[in-house]
Amino acid sequence: MMDNRQLLLRGLPKIDELLLDEQLVFFMESTPRSVVVDAAREIIDELRREILSGEREDTPEKDELIAEICDRITGKKKRNLRTLINATGVVLHTNLGRSNLCRAAVESVTAVADSYSNLEYDLKKGARGLRHDHVEKIIAKITGAEAAMVVNNNAAATMLCLSAMAFGKEVITSRGELVEIGGSFRIPEIMEQSGAHLKEVGTTNKTKPSDYRNAYDPEKTGALMKVHTSNYRILGFTQEVTLKEMVDLGKEMNLPVIYDMGSGLMADLTRYGVDEPTVLDAVNDGADVVLFSGDKLLGGPQGGILIGKKEYIDRMKKHPLARAFRVDKMTLAAMEATFFEYLDMENAKKTIPVLQMITVSGEELQNKADRLIEAIKVRTDAFTLGSEPCKDQVGGGSAPTVRLNGIAVSIASDTVPAERLERLFRRAETPVIVRVAHDKVLLSVRTIKEEEIETAASAVLFAAAQAGVN
Repeated sequence: MMDNRQLLLRGLPKIDELLLDEQLVFFMESTPRSVVVDAAREIIDELRREILSGEREDTPEKDELIAEICDRITGKKKRNLRTLINATGVVLHTNLGRSNLCRAAVESVTAVADSYSNLEYDLKKGARGLRHDHVEKIIAKITGAEAAMVVNNNAAATMLCLSAMAFGKEVITSRGELVEIGGSFRIPEIMEQSGAHLKEVGTTNKTKPSDYRNAYDPEKTGALMKVHTSNYRILGFTQEVTLKEMVDLGKEMNLPVIYDMGSGLMADLTRYGVDEPTVLDAVNDGADVVLFSGDKLLGGPQGGILIGKKEYIDRMKKHPLARAFRVDKMTLAAMEATFFEYLDMENAKKTIPVLQMITVSGEELQNKADRLIEAIKVRTDAFTLGSEPCKDQVGGGSAPTVRLNGIAVSIASDTVPAERLERLFRRAETPVIVRVAHDKVLLSVRTIKEEEIETAASAVLFAAAQAGVN
């Protein structure tokens, strides 16, 4: 006698039979047949495993089965890299892609992405050109440096710089500046890979000019390097050698001074609570080479930007690593457009999203919170809504001690735990990434764009529907 499991297995429809269903036939008009077949096969295989394991004692109706397959196909058609709404209040959220590009940069990327371009072609000469030329002049103009180039990130910029300027030589660096950046990349390890040799001086909390002098060896020393501790601060009984003092030491020892400043802040944001050194300060202080990221406080695409004296930048352009670390046409297009915004420094605070989010007023934040609350109320009354003060962050390893005064929309429910709501927001068609505190979901409006308010409100409706409380 046949047991129940065998009967259930025999009752499962064949893939070919399922593919004749009009809903799946409709999907195949706009979806590759292989995607539809894979979805159907996966669902049937899952049912088979559940029956064999005893988890399932019946089989779904055909309509239910077809609906599951359609859902699976829809999921397969979604891209892995998706847009979402950052409601965390962390402006430079590394996990969420760091800085948003300004409108001009997006338009510039779009313009070169779907057509040929003069990436390495000199239109005046009608001959091969250099991709560095597209951004060098505007970066030099904005920063006041002699020359500039762009590579794919600041770790690459550091490695290229050290390899081109100090291969086989010692680079003297303060022990208190041997930072670790995201993903466990550490300055000593990058230096080792570059072929330069680290010469640590001073202590974790105190480094003096005499430490550099005592470590200097005319036969071994290749450069002095200062690293801005952009992702942490050492407080209390401390002393560091300023960049100006480092430059004086470089002149005294006839050594180049490299300054890895990390965040790449161009505009002075002191009055907004962000007391970070600017790129212009570094150039004015006389550093021979300055390195910084494009996608942090600069507000551009991911990239490592090297500026400084022409003799050193030219040496890096010719180095073999320059090709390994080079950027594509879309990055160059976005970088050029971003720097053009800085021709008007005050206007850049409005047009570059990172700067706009940092400098936005409390009144504007409250108005945005009110609009979000109203947009939610139009859709659902399932939750208790409110607005409350919160502390936002710059993020991205920049300004680690700075807390920005923000406003968050709070969402609470008597029946649905905040942790479940947080998960449901992530499952919305456009996921919303939120914070949870004191049994409430918090949506910080600083990092929600104006055009995202309606979408964020729709995600709240989705969460209510999924939780069964709408």
